[in-house]
Amino acid sequence: MLTAFARAFKTPDLRKKLLFTLGIIVLFRLGSHIPVPGVSYKNVQICVDQMGSGSNSLFGLVNMFSGGALLQITIFALGIMPYITASIILQLLTVVIPKLETLKKEGQSGTAKITQYTRYLTVALAILQGTGLVATARTGALFQGCQVASQIVPNRSIFTTVVMVLTMTAGTCVVMWLGELITDRGIGNGMSILMFISIAAGFISALWAIKVQGKIADGWVEFGVVMLVGLAMVGLVVFVEQAQRRIPVQYAKRMIGRRAYGGTSTYIPLKVNQAGIIPVIFASSLLYIPALVVQFSGSTAGWATWINKHFVKGDHPYYIAVYFLLIVFFAFFYVAISFNPEEVADNMKKYGGFIPGIRAGRPTAEYLSYVLNRITWPGSLYLGLIALVPTMALAGFGANQNFPFGGTSILIIVGVGLETVKQIESQLQQRNYEGFLR
Repeated sequence: MLTAFARAFKTPDLRKKLLFTLGIIVLFRLGSHIPVPGVSYKNVQICVDQMGSGSNSLFGLVNMFSGGALLQITIFALGIMPYITASIILQLLTVVIPKLETLKKEGQSGTAKITQYTRYLTVALAILQGTGLVATARTGALFQGCQVASQIVPNRSIFTTVVMVLTMTAGTCVVMWLGELITDRGIGNGMSILMFISIAAGFISALWAIKVQGKIADGWVEFGVVMLVGLAMVGLVVFVEQAQRRIPVQYAKRMIGRRAYGGTSTYIPLKVNQAGIIPVIFASSLLYIPALVVQFSGSTAGWATWINKHFVKGDHPYYIAVYFLLIVFFAFFYVAISFNPEEVADNMKKYGGFIPGIRAGRPTAEYLSYVLNRITWPGSLYLGLIALVPTMALAGFGANQNFPFGGTSILIIVGVGLETVKQIESQLQQRNYEGFLR
């Protein structure tokens, strides 16, 4: 594997792509440490040291995607979360709005227009989320329990608030631009790489925090247990993410003049986890809403107390059960809107393809739906299990909120890592080099 990396750097054009990607990553991490104008950096550091970067469960997901920049209130505080949200919304609207569906079918020109709409929606969401973050920081709710939380934004003027929101919105646009630069001139998908870096940036500190907080043999026992669980989870994620159900497809031969065309055999790869990490993000975001409503309303009524008790900390049985059920539901929902068996069956029929033993047309669509439902069940249960590992760790032996090996973080890191390695390996194979695995 190290030899393959050495050969990658020896190839001039591949070396340029790798170095360009590394340069963009350095800029991205640099921007994650530059504070927003109007923020008291000293007070922020006091609260982070006092409360911990993963202490606030309400902002845990966004903070993870920003590489810890959210709670530091830097210019890249929002990270790529607005772009991810905008992409998911546009993908869902494509199924609902006929005009967007028509654009999607137009090919490259239609995809370019949808990408433009995604950028506009990203800016709108960045303004909305930036305003919410500034309002939360001004009230001191960003670090509940910190003595100087209310002094994080000393100047409460409208001008300062507008400057802070515009700075964070501009930071989101820069992150989006950096991601597109990596996609065009670097290695891998730019947004996925930045997401990978954001999550990986907090791994070392999170692991060391578990060791420091441990009580058995100076924390080394807890540290070892977490590492073993992490290795087991990485193996499980790699196994399931690579798992496919291959539906064989045969294309009929056609005689044109004296030549025969077609007659080839291929397959439709249906992944066990067809939905990826989208169900986990959907479920997490939906469960944040009740807690955010209670926090901003400041109500002490019975319903607010009940929500605080059952849905804020994240380790209550009600929260775990609802979280798991939402992940399973969104897994089926997303697969249903992202893979259309009838459309696939029509395309196969149009080009003379058929599944051996299954008639073309409606029977093929019904067979694909049957297989898809069968493999989505284990995929959704697997997602729920992986997502609940940090919660069970919190309840089990008191790991901090920034538990590294679990949930969305491990799914993204392993998935992006596998995809990037495949891209480097394919470029090496084009130059007759051996891949990472012999």
